[in-house]
Amino acid sequence: MDLGIRGKKALVCASSKGLGKGCAMALAAEGVDLVINSRGAEALEATAEEIRALGVSVTAVAADVTTAEGQAAVLEAAGDIDILVTNAGGPPPGLWSDWDRDDFIKALDSNMLTPIALMKASLPGMMEKGWGRVVNITSQSVKAPIPALGLSNAARTGLTGYVAGTSRQVAEKGVTINNLLPGIHATDRAIALDTGVVNAQGITMEQAKKNREATIPARRYGTAAEFGAACAFLCSVHAGFIVGQNILADGGGTNATI
Repeated sequence: MDLGIRGKKALVCASSKGLGKGCAMALAAEGVDLVINSRGAEALEATAEEIRALGVSVTAVAADVTTAEGQAAVLEAAGDIDILVTNAGGPPPGLWSDWDRDDFIKALDSNMLTPIALMKASLPGMMEKGWGRVVNITSQSVKAPIPALGLSNAARTGLTGYVAGTSRQVAEKGVTINNLLPGIHATDRAIALDTGVVNAQGITMEQAKKNREATIPARRYGTAAEFGAACAFLCSVHAGFIVGQNILADGGGTNATI
C-alpha cells in the first residue's frame, strides 16, 4: 500500500534507537524527509546515516527535547513540518511511596508538557496547509494502569486528556492527532524493566523475559519495526478519519474490551 506521504517532512523525537527509530525508519521507507532527535549525538548520527541510505533527507539534532532549549533547537531545525511524532523515555518505575513532587514534575515535563509544547508549535502550520499528522507515543498504561509505573500512568494520562479535546478542534482543518500505545517491545526500556525484576526477584534475565512474555497473548515482545509501521499508517493519507484515538500495540497485553 502506498501511504501517500512521499515528499512530506516529519519531526520524530527520541529517534536514535528503540520505538522512535522504528517510526523514523518506517516513515523514511515511505519517502518522508526527516528531522530526528535524541540526547546522544553519536548514536543519533549513526541512525541518521542509516536512514539516509534509504534515499531521504535527514537532519539530526542532538538535544534534550524535554527542555525549552531542546524544543527550540528541534523546532528551528524542523521548520515547516507535515508530520510530528512525539516520544520521550518513560519515568523510572517504583512504588507510590517513592515519589515526591519533583519526580512528578519531571515526569510531566517529559511525557505531557513536552508533547503539548511541540504540538502547539506545529499545529498552526499544519492547519494553514490543510493537512497534518501528529502521533504521540504514549503507553498501554493509559488504558490500564501498571502499578510500578505510577509516574508514567499519571503523566501520559494527562497528555491523553489533552489530545482528546485538541484533536477534535483541529480535525476540520485536515489535521489528525492520535496516540500510539506500546506494550512491551524489544528495546532498552524492556531491558531496564526486566533488570528491575531480576534485581527484585533474584532470577535470571532470561527467566524474567519468559515470565513477562507469558503475560502477553502474542507470547513475545513487539519489535520496533512493526511499531514503526503502525505509526507510519497513522501518518498516511489513509488515516484521515482516525481522530483522537488511543491505539494499542501491545500484543493483546491490555485486558480490556474497549
